[in-house]
Amino acid sequence: MGDPTLSQFIEGWPLFREPVLAAACAGGLLGALGVYVVLGRMVFLSAALSQSAGLGVALAFFAQLHLAVSPSMASPALGAALVTFLALGLIMRDRSVEGHRRDGLLGLVFLVGSGGTLIVGTRIVQEVQDIQTLLFGTAVAVLPEDLRALAVLTALVGAVHLIGARGFVEVVFDPDGARVRGLPVGGLRAALLVTMAASVSLVTQVLGALPAFAFSVLPALAVVPLASNVPRAMLMAAVAGASMGALGYLMAFFYDLPVGASQALVGVAMVGLGGGLGRAIGWAFGVVRSRR
Repeated sequence: MGDPTLSQFIEGWPLFREPVLAAACAGGLLGALGVYVVLGRMVFLSAALSQSAGLGVALAFFAQLHLAVSPSMASPALGAALVTFLALGLIMRDRSVEGHRRDGLLGLVFLVGSGGTLIVGTRIVQEVQDIQTLLFGTAVAVLPEDLRALAVLTALVGAVHLIGARGFVEVVFDPDGARVRGLPVGGLRAALLVTMAASVSLVTQVLGALPAFAFSVLPALAVVPLASNVPRAMLMAAVAGASMGALGYLMAFFYDLPVGASQALVGVAMVGLGGGLGRAIGWAFGVVRSRR
């Protein structure tokens, strides 16, 4: 049998439609939020939340198989949301000013999430494929209702961030100045973290922990050197993230690779391209200024 071709992908579009569109939607959503993650130095937060969501999904499967909990009471989506917001609550309770303490807590949450997922996975061998999907992503296991849920969440989170865009920027980059201006710093920070946690939780449940983390970091890293302000960076990161999700699926199809890893590799290539373009633009502006 020959290598897969683009025509075969097009012929199989009904099979790949939901996964590709879901990846594009998730990439756009987390790509835009990733600008706050990267510029606000919250990369470890994104990693901790994605692993916590993974643990929640694994615990939901465990409850169904070994505790006889009904699927409606222990759904993967509910498990991911509960554990993610539990982790977020723990993180938000820590109000220490020492950076090493915050990093240590995030590291603890990350390790509990990733280690717990693997440990619980050994107790639900019946769902081993679901655990692999949970960690690394899959090419086909996205249902129409998953796509609809992502689309609705993207619309809601987008509306929240359009309304509160200026406040979110102030809280992330100048919290002291935001307090002086009388902005509700605590409420804005909570809203930012809740929308981020909800987004990471759902994307992890639908596509996997690795794609969720990659979407929330790599598109922003790729476009930040090219953007002149935060709103433009968020728009560019959304486009880059959506492209990363779709192109990752194409790469996985053509080369028979794990989807999540393929999406991450596309994101890494974007980071390299963005960094190169950023340096080239900076050099060009430097030459122009020197001639003046």
